[in-house]
Amino acid sequence: MTAPEEVPAPRDGSPDATRLHRDARRVLDDWRPPGDEPEQERLRTSYLRHLAGHPDGMWKACSAGHLTASALVVDPARERVLLTLHRKLRMWLQMGGHCEPQDATLAAAALREAREESGVEGLTLLTREPVRLDRHQTPCAWHLDVQYAALAPAGAAERVSEESLELGWFAYDEVSEVADASVVRLVERTRALLSHPA
Repeated sequence: MTAPEEVPAPRDGSPDATRLHRDARRVLDDWRPPGDEPEQERLRTSYLRHLAGHPDGMWKACSAGHLTASALVVDPARERVLLTLHRKLRMWLQMGGHCEPQDATLAAAALREAREESGVEGLTLLTREPVRLDRHQTPCAWHLDVQYAALAPAGAAERVSEESLELGWFAYDEVSEVADASVVRLVERTRALLSHPA
């Protein structure tokens, strides 16, 4: 979950700030969660309200909370997922974190985070749209996470980053033994998309 302190968030009115803010609003406007998850619709509308009220709502500096982007990395055989044992949080999580000034879109931010934290080159997003949303408290603020899924290429080799204590591949039914409910729900939704692509 990278957010280099030496890279300042763009000013609210700068082209970079408005570009990513605009993309996030478009993504959330267009996305429709599965019909059996009304909480996802509530999160979608609350994210949009947050962005409407906070021009800086994409950046770590927004203490009222900020959007983040993450991606669940799936192995080429589509049988396992790669999780990171986060150095600060000491939890097994999908790859993800804060948006950065160079991110043109939420999807690009999620893919960048997945690549940086996994060390895996050649990742591709399962879909350009989010898989699900998750809102959670962290030491810096509320994270309004927009979650994607990414497929690893054949022969992918992971590499531990500074953000992680460890990386590990887990079969789908092993995830609940190491990770919290939010990661389990992300895995379940990703499996559903893999089985029935849109």
